[in-house]
Amino acid sequence: MELSKKIHAGSTGNQDAQSIIETARKVLSIESQAIAELGNRIDAQFVDVVHHLNQCKHLVVTGVGKSGLIGKKISSTFSSIGLPSLFLHAAEASHGDLGMISEGDLVIAISNSGETEEVVKLLPVFNRIHCTLVGMTGNMQSSLAKRSNYVLDVSVNEEACAKDLVPTASTTATLAMGDALAMAFMEFRGVREEDFALNHPGGSLGRKLLTLVDDLMHSGEDIPIIKEDADIYQVLKEISKKRLGMTLVVGGQNQLLGIITDGDIRRLIEKQKDISQTCAMDMMAGYPKTITRDTLAAKAVRIMQDHSITSLAVLSDDQKIEGIIHLHDILKAGVV
Repeated sequence: MELSKKIHAGSTGNQDAQSIIETARKVLSIESQAIAELGNRIDAQFVDVVHHLNQCKHLVVTGVGKSGLIGKKISSTFSSIGLPSLFLHAAEASHGDLGMISEGDLVIAISNSGETEEVVKLLPVFNRIHCTLVGMTGNMQSSLAKRSNYVLDVSVNEEACAKDLVPTASTTATLAMGDALAMAFMEFRGVREEDFALNHPGGSLGRKLLTLVDDLMHSGEDIPIIKEDADIYQVLKEISKKRLGMTLVVGGQNQLLGIITDGDIRRLIEKQKDISQTCAMDMMAGYPKTITRDTLAAKAVRIMQDHSITSLAVLSDDQKIEGIIHLHDILKAGVV
C-alpha cells in the first residue's frame, strides 16, 4: 500500500514538472514570435522618429502600470547613451508634473490599448506644448494612435498568459521596440564607447574607457631612476626603495637609455658569479617600451600583455621621463 502511494506521488511529480516545462517553453515561443514580427514594422515612420530624437533636447516617456514600468526602462536606456531622458507617470502628470515637458521635447506615450484614461487625458496638452508625440501602442485605431505625430505598432497576436490576464508578449514587444529605437538612434548619432562610459563612470566599462595612464602612474620622486654608470648595489637599492621591481636607466642628459628588472639581475647572476663590477649600462635592456600620460590605461595593459612585461615608461612628447606605470596599479584600479 505504501509503495503504491510513492509510485503515484512520483508519477504526479513528473507530470507537474512536464507541465511546468511546457508552459515555460510556450511562453518563450509566443514572446519570441511577437518580437520577430516587429521587424516588418520598421518603416519610414521609425526612421522619422530617430531623426526627431536626434534633434530634440529631451526625451519624455510616459505611461502607467506595466507600460509605465517598460517606459522607465526605455527612458533609462536613452539616458545611458547620452540623450537626456526622464519618465513621466501619466497619473501624476495632471497634478503638476507636466512642467517636466517643454516645447521641442519628444514624448513617447505607451499604452497597449491606446485608450488608457490617464494617457488619453494628456494628448491635448502635448499638442498645446508643441512637442513631438510618438505613440507606442498595440491598437492602430485608438485615440493615442490617431492623435500622435508618429505611431510605432507594438501589437501582438496573443499574450503568453493562457488566461489572457497578464500583459506578457505585449510588454516584451514594447520593450524590444524601445531597444530597437535606442540602438538605431545610437548608431545614427555615432555614440562611441567613450561617450557611453561618461554616463557610467562607476562601472567596469567606465573605468576601462575613462582611466588614463596619468591617473595611475608613479611620478616625481616615486620614479625609479639610476644613471648608466651606477653599480649593482645602487641598482638594487633603487629597485628595493621604489618597490616596483624595476628601475629606468638614464644617460648624462637624463635621456632614457634602458630598463633593469629584478629578473634581469637574477639572470645576470646565473650567467656570471661576480657582478660587483657590473654597471647599469651592462645590465639594462635597451629601448624599453614607452607610453604617453594621456593614453588609456586599458591600452597600457594591452601593450604589456603583447610584450610580456609589467611596466612602461611614461614619456612626454619631447621624450622626457614623466613617470612609470605598473601592471599592478592598473589591476588595483579595476581597469581590467
